[in-house]
Amino acid sequence: MNAAVLSTAPDVALEALFVPFETGALKLPADGRALFLRARDGFRLREMAQAGWFCEQTFKPFADALERSGLRLAGRGGTERFPLVLLLPPRQRDEARALFAQALERVVPGGTVLAAVPNAEGAKSAEGDLARLAGPVQQLSKHKCRVFWASPSDGQVDRALLASWLALDAPRRNEAGYVSRPGLFAWDRIDAASALLADHLPADLAGHVADLGAGYGYLSAQVIRRCAGVTAIDLHEAEARALEPARLNLEEVRQAAGRHVDVALHWHDVAQGLPRRYDAIVSNPPFHQGREDLPALGRAFIQSAADALLPHGRFWLVANRHLPYEATLAARFADVRTVTVQEGFKVIEARGVHA
Repeated sequence: MNAAVLSTAPDVALEALFVPFETGALKLPADGRALFLRARDGFRLREMAQAGWFCEQTFKPFADALERSGLRLAGRGGTERFPLVLLLPPRQRDEARALFAQALERVVPGGTVLAAVPNAEGAKSAEGDLARLAGPVQQLSKHKCRVFWASPSDGQVDRALLASWLALDAPRRNEAGYVSRPGLFAWDRIDAASALLADHLPADLAGHVADLGAGYGYLSAQVIRRCAGVTAIDLHEAEARALEPARLNLEEVRQAAGRHVDVALHWHDVAQGLPRRYDAIVSNPPFHQGREDLPALGRAFIQSAADALLPHGRFWLVANRHLPYEATLAARFADVRTVTVQEGFKVIEARGVHA
């Protein structure tokens, strides 16, 4: 996803996060070291970050933006502890609780865990969760956000709750039997739009296929189950936390199918283009970032799919009925047909990609 596709809405939580340093309620660590979990790029971060700061971000477009700004990225699961750990908790509560627990694992005893959450996205509950885990919390409000922090000693941390919340991020079975984890798209179920696309996939898809925005791998699993001629499938997904569940799901479906299919998983921003060309592509493109509708995301997926299809290639996608993708499809493909419209979604097949 290139910068032009990303939301231009102000990142109020990021702005609010640094207010305690402006007011004097907090001071930056003397040794200049900090870890920022779920970091997002922005002017205030670039202004505040020091040489000893590391950022962790599992969403590829946001990670790329941080790198472009010269900020250092750290991989997930590190063990180094920092005197300051900042975080921007997500809306999904189990995912957020796991992130609070990870922050407590990475802060030195007596160090500070600092978070900011928009009031409309569960700020009060998030503050209460940190207090349950770490003891007394201080807070202030700014930019319609709640900023809160704790500086617990080892004895103040609820170790049993910490272990329980760390486990919330582990891959698990959802109600449909697929391995997933909290916070992924439709993590606890099969997405209705993806299910509709799967039900209409033709059995004669063959060769090397790509799944764009693959999530935990549901559509790819359906391609392997339904299309015996598929010999390889590449899953392209921007959220790194989805890749391990997808790997586990695809391993299971290959075994159940009783045939070899090459599977490759890519932590990739599809809007940046694809590294190779394909016989067929399937996709349930994203169309929002947070609560903001961004149809440009879906259009970018269509452009990348068209660029990556072989001349005989076929593109199958599903989208919300109201999304205006037809003009983009018509500009890139000679033959575009709506296969079905049901329950607010449309399934479209496109062929004959224009050079």
